Amino acid sequence: MKRRHFLATAIGMYAMKPGMSGDTGMAPEQAEPLQWKDRSLTGFGSVLSLRVAHSSAEQAERALDAAVATIRHVEDQMSLFDPDSALSRLNRDGVLERPHPDLVRILQLAQTISAKSGGAFDVTVQPLWAVFDAAARRDALPSPADIEKAKQAVGWQDLIVSSDTIRLRRPEMAITLNGIAQGFAADLVRQTLREHGVRHALINTGEWTSLGRPDPARNWLLGLADPRQEQALITRLAMDGRSIAVSADNECSFSQDRRHHHIFDPHTGYSPPGLASVTVAAPSCAMADALTKVMFVAGREEALRMAHQWQVDVLVVAKNGNWTATPGLHLQRQG
Repeated sequence: MKRRHFLATAIGMYAMKPGMSGDTGMAPEQAEPLQWKDRSLTGFGSVLSLRVAHSSAEQAERALDAAVATIRHVEDQMSLFDPDSALSRLNRDGVLERPHPDLVRILQLAQTISAKSGGAFDVTVQPLWAVFDAAARRDALPSPADIEKAKQAVGWQDLIVSSDTIRLRRPEMAITLNGIAQGFAADLVRQTLREHGVRHALINTGEWTSLGRPDPARNWLLGLADPRQEQALITRLAMDGRSIAVSADNECSFSQDRRHHHIFDPHTGYSPPGLASVTVAAPSCAMADALTKVMFVAGREEALRMAHQWQVDVLVVAKNGNWTATPGLHLQRQG
């Protein structure tokens, strides 16, 4: 799965002043020079990146090591790419005894969002993914009957979550956490870096969060990629302490016209028809990640209205490329 929501090239993603070194900087509240360190890795089926600053280069590297270990922990629990992950075992067996607290926590959050959104977000949509993916391997789309059959195995109310046991109550049910795990990982990495004394960082786990600033003069700056022209930007977004998540119909499409893609409306079994991309800014990255799917299902006008209800900001891109944002986002329009 590709995740190229933000483009780093030619826009100064780290927002450093001209002439400032990429290895040292000055924090707003510190007179001591900071040592900037970077780490790239593969995770969640994508290329991830971490950039941190600390007065000690060795401590920065130790913090990066701990952050990578945190990402691997999330994968061990929640990855569908790993047949031995806790999530894969749950899907295979229908029950998971003595689950890790982090898996319980993310599923409880998912259930809360499902209830509040009227089921627009539902981690049990994996059967729909499976039926579309199987058809795509034949260069086809699934039949309405196949979609209806898969939809019968979808229903967040039949996912039972407790600290002792996680259970799938219906046959052929399966969970995907691809719509929230990357954001959850970003939140955990942010916490890990703080515990290692890092006060300035940019964290990309497929979704984005940050600590502090890249220099005293400005916030972290991201360029939001156009879902219809991947090397073009529709706007630049200054991070304001909140986390940023994006979902787009060009991440994984099952049809050339991108009418069918990896985001599903659990009520219909099909992809929401109106939007090409949704960006959400929220206090937690897990919440931002999940809400991109809620807003996708809602459509343009309803998503803009619902942003206030969820106390977040959103930017929505229609299928024709036109986009609109709520006023709380700090945007720099192109051109």
